[in-house]
Amino acid sequence: MEEISLRLGERLKAIRKSRMLTLDEAASLTGVSKPMLGQIERGQSSPTINTLWKISTGLKIPLSFFYKQPGTDFTVAEPKETDLITEENGGMRAYPLFSFDPVRSVEVFYLEFDAGVRHDSPPHAKGVEEYVFLVKGALKMVIGSEEIILAQKQSLRFQADVPHTYHNISDGVCLAYNMIFYPND
Repeated sequence: MEEISLRLGERLKAIRKSRMLTLDEAASLTGVSKPMLGQIERGQSSPTINTLWKISTGLKIPLSFFYKQPGTDFTVAEPKETDLITEENGGMRAYPLFSFDPVRSVEVFYLEFDAGVRHDSPPHAKGVEEYVFLVKGALKMVIGSEEIILAQKQSLRFQADVPHTYHNISDGVCLAYNMIFYPND
């Protein structure tokens, strides 16, 4: 986990410096405190996925920017423990599969939710769209005020610039793929 924290911190510092932002300015844009941003930059804190979403939304960068790997002409991806992002006391696990690609404006995650786990996601930047492909289990999605129940092998597309919730309503683990598309501004 230490390697991930250091990599996250280096990338955060690089984007902040490239935009000539102080920690105070970055804190104002992201809603994440200056001390927390400093700890992340130094690799002293491993941020939650919600904290990373706040940072990525505030700085207008994709979440996978923090996990980007060198590119090639093709990529075989699989969930790796070294890239694991956990939430809900480990009950939600997100594995970055394909980091953000500016040509395609997309990133892809593999998600696992333990039985009964609920994850609330803050709104993403305006125009961001998500696709959820449910492989196993049953997932209740709340998009704004709308509730949708996804059964195994069903998919959902939605505008992710509103609060949204993933809730595993099945008795076992719920498995899904998540694609996030960013508008080309």
